[in-house]
Amino acid sequence: MALPDAPRLDAAGPADADALVALLRACRAEDGYSMTGANERAMRAIAAGEPMARAWILREGGEAIGFLVLTLGYSVEYGGRDGFIDDLYLVPATRGRGLGRWLVATAIEQAATLGIGTLHLEVEVGNDPAEALYRAAGFEETGRRLMRRRITPPLP
Repeated sequence: MALPDAPRLDAAGPADADALVALLRACRAEDGYSMTGANERAMRAIAAGEPMARAWILREGGEAIGFLVLTLGYSVEYGGRDGFIDDLYLVPATRGRGLGRWLVATAIEQAATLGIGTLHLEVEVGNDPAEALYRAAGFEETGRRLMRRRITPPLP
């Protein structure tokens, strides 16, 4: 049984949307990015039950102190279902206590439960603590360059 003030990770739901958006805003600011309306809509959709993503919120003493978002995909190369640690964030004052390791381990465990065979992630260049955390958890560089193209879907 956990102590009342021990960190607790819960699956996020609609009631967590505002807390998740606030944490995402802090995360993006820390990485030097602005929060966009699309970012907020995506996080709110996940909290509402978006089928291609899952979110968990970390609380301590009733306060939201971090979150984890896994997104789901499918890859012929990787033999089926794959996923992304799309976001993982802890407020700065809570770092250095092993909570990041715990969140990464939880991500791996949840990925296995969801049938994900390969889990991907991105880490900001220069974020050496995060890179070390992920390497210690068994993540490795693929030797490939991540590329993207944004697509605007047609309006319904």
